[in-house]
Amino acid sequence: MSKGPTDKALAAIDSLRGTVTMARVLVQSGRDVDLAGLDGEAATLCAQVAKLPAATGQRLRPALEALVRDVEGLAATLPYPPTLPPGRP
Repeated sequence: MSKGPTDKALAAIDSLRGTVTMARVLVQSGRDVDLAGLDGEAATLCAQVAKLPAATGQRLRPALEALVRDVEGLAATLPYPPTLPPGRP
């Protein structure tokens, strides 16, 4: 049985949430993480959701809101970059 667009979007949301959760656990344990790929994954997910009918997008809203909370939680655990002395780029 093939998955419909809603199922594919939910799977993509769940996958991204898993990635964000793993990154958060790693950061909380003191490990460095490379988050460069998250932008691309998020952009792909947004493009996928944008193609769906509005009613379908509304059904995805709770999952997307949970993803946003996960990303905000990850952001809260990230260390601030070191401050550079004045005059340094």
